[in-house]
Amino acid sequence: MDAKTVSFVLMMGVLGNFLFVISYYSGNLIPGMIAIDFSLIAAFIAGFYGGPKTGFISGLFVGIFPGIMFGPMGMGSWLGLLCLPLGKGLTGLTAGIIARGSGLGKKQYSSLLAIPATLLAYIPEGLFTYAYCAYLMPFFLGSGGAFIFTLYILPKAIGEVTIIGFLMAAIIGNRGFSDFVSRFFTKPHVVPKLKPSKSD
Repeated sequence: MDAKTVSFVLMMGVLGNFLFVISYYSGNLIPGMIAIDFSLIAAFIAGFYGGPKTGFISGLFVGIFPGIMFGPMGMGSWLGLLCLPLGKGLTGLTAGIIARGSGLGKKQYSSLLAIPATLLAYIPEGLFTYAYCAYLMPFFLGSGGAFIFTLYILPKAIGEVTIIGFLMAAIIGNRGFSDFVSRFFTKPHVVPKLKPSKSD
């Protein structure tokens, strides 16, 4: 990674943690266990624009505050501090893979494609979170269980990722934002600049 890419990763890490703090304290549904979390916005931006590696590393940084609040300060203890950043890293990684494979940002209807791409990119983290709740927490901590994921985490996550999907559609459809982000990469991976439409 060059200096610009590193600065972009750090910027996404700060953005993600800032978004987490705001959404956590404004939507703390079950203290220490369930809260609204829009930190993944930064992981999706990093993955869609910077590619798999940038998305993964940014996701790890994005997961720092969530890992602390749902880990040592919540019910996840040390395990949450390790697993939550990894889950968000998986989302950033998958977003980068999907964006690269689908040519997101280089097609006419990329903003619409961003919605299903966002939902698909969350699937690995969703599966990992299920394993974390259903197997890792009971084994290492003697708590958790599949019911926590099914009843609380999954419905909340689907709602959050759906909202984020529409937000990502708006972001990818914004040429000014795409131009701004592309300046952080020597060789942009995806969405370097939206092609002008016939009406432009």
